[in-house]
Amino acid sequence: MRWLRRAGGWVPLLGEVRVGRTQRRLTGGWRRVPLRRRGATALGISFRPRQCEAFDLDPRQTLTALLAYPFELVRLAAYWDRIEPAPGAFEPGEVDWQLEAAQRAGKHVILCLGPVKSFGYPEYFVPRHRLDAALPEGRLIDGVSHPALLEATTQYLTRLVQRYRDREAIIAWQVEHEAVDPLGLEHSWRLAESFVRQEVAAVTAADPSRPILLNGFLPTSTAVLAHQWWRTRDQGDSVALAQRLADIVGVDSYPRHALASLGGWGIYLDGAAAILPARRRRRLLRRAAADGRRVMVTEGQAEPWESVTVPPNPRARAASSCPPERILQNYTDWLDWTHRTHTELSGYLFWGAEYWVMRAQQGDSSYLDAFVRALDES
Repeated sequence: MRWLRRAGGWVPLLGEVRVGRTQRRLTGGWRRVPLRRRGATALGISFRPRQCEAFDLDPRQTLTALLAYPFELVRLAAYWDRIEPAPGAFEPGEVDWQLEAAQRAGKHVILCLGPVKSFGYPEYFVPRHRLDAALPEGRLIDGVSHPALLEATTQYLTRLVQRYRDREAIIAWQVEHEAVDPLGLEHSWRLAESFVRQEVAAVTAADPSRPILLNGFLPTSTAVLAHQWWRTRDQGDSVALAQRLADIVGVDSYPRHALASLGGWGIYLDGAAAILPARRRRRLLRRAAADGRRVMVTEGQAEPWESVTVPPNPRARAASSCPPERILQNYTDWLDWTHRTHTELSGYLFWGAEYWVMRAQQGDSSYLDAFVRALDES
């Protein structure tokens, strides 16, 4: 770990660890977070029908309610296992009604096509009938190891794009989600760059008129940066791939997340201002600008990331990883970072809209109110 010692040793790394209560009192602090003017940065959300189901929300009612707010951009997902639930099936109704609702509301749409990975837990949505066996752990998945999967994904992508390319609301296609990164700690297989390149080529062939977005998780702590580098060192991570291949580089940004919790106490990583994460962020912004690529925050943390799969919902309190004021702080931090590097975000998508609706229905509108403040005052 010689490189880490050169960066300042273990003391700064330990300084990124926070220990505290997993819940805190709700305050009106979100009203006092200073906001920077966003200029040409479009604001929006990602919408996850599966998350609605996890919160016992009706997806149609939830999306309709969210689309009433005056943001510009919504990211939707086509989940392969829902569109093709059985061999020979093609059931795109879920995508159809979401697109129609977004178009009626006058929103621009980024459609995440998948197919293997898409946003929202568990991020892996290959229909079971498309694989004879689970993807092998510790392997790169490419057209040599899995030719049938590659053929199926390119055919699926072509069919989806041909179906939706006449929709004027769609402004970009997203191919895969964090395309060449492993799936957290749950799976160690990864898509090979060659696999994703052929998927991108299929989308471009079906619709050369729209830009391609690739996104990736941008580490906001030294420990996660080192871990991600080690796991993806053979071909680079998804942000690096996006910088090579995409028209729009999408960044998934989670400044504070839990590592573990016990008895009402949690251990958190919070290192967005640390030397190495800040250095990589600056390089990303400056290189993308020099290459003529747009940068968008595709997931700006606006819901808790605790040590559980479904974000906790403490009554009359907030989860410490993301109380309402962090929604605005995370957002304005990105505007500050781009201002300092003389660059600009083409968009910022707040992540967690379904959580805000669930909280509001249970009596706490502060998350939604913080989002509305960003729309109204920045």
